[in-house]
Amino acid sequence: MSTGPSTSRPPAALYIHVPFCVSLCPYCDFVVIAGSATRGPTNKVDRYLAALRRELELRADALDATFGLPGTAERPALESVYLGGGTPSIMPAEAIAALLERVRGRYGLADGAEVTLEANPGPDERGDPAALLAAGVNRISFGAQSLDDTELRRLGRRHRARHVAEAVANAREAGFSSINVDLLYDIPDTDHPTWMTTLDRVLEMAPEHCSLYALALDDPDAEGLTGPFGDHLPMTRGARRWRDGVRPGQDEDRAAAQYHHAVVTLGAAGYRGYEISNWAQPGHESRHNLAYWMRRPHEALGPGAHAFDGHRRRWNAARLDGYLAAVESGALPPGGVAETDPADEAAEALILTLRLDSGVPLATAYEPPLADHFGWALAAELLTVTDDDRVVLTTRGRLLSNELFQRLV
Repeated sequence: MSTGPSTSRPPAALYIHVPFCVSLCPYCDFVVIAGSATRGPTNKVDRYLAALRRELELRADALDATFGLPGTAERPALESVYLGGGTPSIMPAEAIAALLERVRGRYGLADGAEVTLEANPGPDERGDPAALLAAGVNRISFGAQSLDDTELRRLGRRHRARHVAEAVANAREAGFSSINVDLLYDIPDTDHPTWMTTLDRVLEMAPEHCSLYALALDDPDAEGLTGPFGDHLPMTRGARRWRDGVRPGQDEDRAAAQYHHAVVTLGAAGYRGYEISNWAQPGHESRHNLAYWMRRPHEALGPGAHAFDGHRRRWNAARLDGYLAAVESGALPPGGVAETDPADEAAEALILTLRLDSGVPLATAYEPPLADHFGWALAAELLTVTDDDRVVLTTRGRLLSNELFQRLV
């Protein structure tokens, strides 16, 4: 599958990481700082925001030098901004407004650009939706994870099911017209009726977008991701004990049944499963995440954040103290860069595109790297060919996509 010339291009999207959370969920592998660093007299929020603004300027200076000023043909304005975390919604709305204004000035922000902010549903974490809307956010994503209080307690979440409904209703009343709800399936020791009830309750709220992720209990330390320049933080002892204790309560067959039920239920409710883990009402697909899956260049700020210039992938190291020390001294934060060769780029492009329901042209099946595995994938009912000659994952293929993708790498 051709990916075009391997040259650097200006970003179409910008990711901004806000690492602060009130508490740390034991299953979470994102770069998160909790406790006194988030709230209290010794919190690091203001210091971090100042450093984040400094990195924003340094990255923008580099883009200016390479592509010229934003808003030109050589460097179009950003089409999306995504504030993820962590819990960006606990930041003051005025700080978010100031940050977005600086983004507009240094990177450009296209008319109608998608600006997403992640929020926790709890009443002391969700922020003021009206103030967030006024700050420039136009899409909000709530990390619900479940609509069952027993499951939420098991996951170490602070909010309860009623808070999710309140958060969505408040956002709607404030004027948000694009709302996402995140859910987890394969939660340990759950059952299928609980999952069915969770989906039904979410559909009653009528969010424009739903993201459904299988709960992954990985070990970033064992995977070598937590070193000084790694993009993950070391796992806490408490999180390790929790994962070791609950992992036997997961079940692949139950997870598959939950996914199948979601495919049918969300489809019947008018949601399009446009990506393996994402469903949207028409016109509400996540433009920011589509930029990732379509391998469009994106810039990224904050510890653990990943950027892509069309050829090279770059990441910032996860450790907050190292990030602050570097940026406050006037340097870019520590991290790493991964170069790719044409074969790697072709495999990556194929894998990312197959995640989408639009799939790839049939001609791609007769080119490397898919050619060697196409017959096997058809026989295994992981892939199918549509009437308009597109190769797409089946529902079974979505569930077993990692098996296919590992063969393609």
